[in-house]
Amino acid sequence: MAGWTGRDEAAVLAHIEELKELGVKPPASVPVFYPLSPDRLTQAGRIHVSGPGTSGEVEYFLLSHGGETWVGLGSDHTDRDLESVSVTLSKQICDKPLAAALWRLEDVAPHWDRLRLSAWCDFGEGEVLYQQATLDAMREPAELIARGFGADGLPDGTIMFGGAPSAIGGIRPAANFRMELADPMLGRSLTHAYTVEELRVPG
Repeated sequence: MAGWTGRDEAAVLAHIEELKELGVKPPASVPVFYPLSPDRLTQAGRIHVSGPGTSGEVEYFLLSHGGETWVGLGSDHTDRDLESVSVTLSKQICDKPLAAALWRLEDVAPHWDRLRLSAWCDFGEGEVLYQQATLDAMREPAELIARGFGADGLPDGTIMFGGAPSAIGGIRPAANFRMELADPMLGRSLTHAYTVEELRVPG
């Protein structure tokens, strides 16, 4: 999972300072890469979480497979209550929902900055826009791959999430999460939606 991937490094550093005030340990450098178990990846329409303080974040991801790099859509669902303890643990404890379809990176690379990520959530009063940004706000795939994996590139079978747009109105939990990666140049979209069910301890 690549984090702090914004191209505007000054804005990224300002956001890190805000999170420090909330008790979240800042990364040693940006961007940062969190290794996670592939067992957390899912295409299901429902995930289960261990507490009320989790939330999704729409991101694109890169997949190396069969000698090609593919682009997909996913949610970095995270336990916010654990973030001040360990960012890696807060991510590892939650499933990462993925859309089923993929695009070849070479097909979208010429207009990469025009691709648009969006997410909508229902906080109890109907669905509202939660995140939205075009990919010109984030570091390009080649840079993230080089920083995360060096000259050898993305290993075959590896998925790397590319970072999330800021949440409109702040990060907060929701029972429903819908996301999209739109390609306005080729007139197509990757989409996925899921619900969140909290596992409650009786008594």
